[in-house]
Amino acid sequence: MSGWVLRFLGVGNANARALGSAAAVLESGGAPLLLIDCGPDTLDAYLARYGALPEALFITHAHLDHIGGLEGLFYRLATVQPPPPPPRLYVPVTLVPVLQRRLADYPNLLAEGGVNFWDLFRLVPVAERFWHGGLLFDCFPARHHEWLSAFGLALEGRFLYSGDTRPIPEVVNRYASHGEPIFHDCAQWANPSHTGLADLRAQYKEEQWGRMVLYHYESEAAGAALAADGFRIARPGACFDLGPNQGPVQEPAQGHLPQSPPKVPPCLTS
Repeated sequence: MSGWVLRFLGVGNANARALGSAAAVLESGGAPLLLIDCGPDTLDAYLARYGALPEALFITHAHLDHIGGLEGLFYRLATVQPPPPPPRLYVPVTLVPVLQRRLADYPNLLAEGGVNFWDLFRLVPVAERFWHGGLLFDCFPARHHEWLSAFGLALEGRFLYSGDTRPIPEVVNRYASHGEPIFHDCAQWANPSHTGLADLRAQYKEEQWGRMVLYHYESEAAGAALAADGFRIARPGACFDLGPNQGPVQEPAQGHLPQSPPKVPPCLTS
């Protein structure tokens, strides 16, 4: 393995509770570097895996299946002794007022009062790029409900994470043009806010299909259907090696989805 992996804590959509809220962790050398999203059950899954609270989070959008765990994280930060350093909370700038309204406006988050929501986090508003852990991440708009209401994340040479989205081929072409694994929202059936299986076939290149790992699907049965169609799917607890890439990849000849092993290798750790 390269030492860089993306590990999924949950892979389901808002109705797939058995699959866990969609969230993933970028790991380096086995240590968590950045948590992507924090749904209602994400914090418990994170603690079970790493035994400590997250030190850095990136929020893709403000739906409760992606931010519902932030209130629980606030409570733990406010009550644990000794108090830990405030975790970095990387938030696309247009989402900051949304999070303020949804999480931070209430004046007495604790019965004792005296603590603001933002007191316990190090808020880092994000436009197009941000540094974390010596790495420069790209933040891009996704297509999910309103414009500039949902975002994805990319690390050049390592991965692209779509967030909740309809197809975004122009974004994938720009931010995953050097063979990076593509972690993409996909359910069995499309709707006005999410990608469906038929969308992948219609809007992405065959070469990109082979680099995709699908998550945020609606049920175990839907995941099985995606896999039966030749795509890799993420499962809770699974991780994927983000090994070094060797520059742009060559597109195969037009035809059916290749049946050879996928270009995104699994992580061999449990």
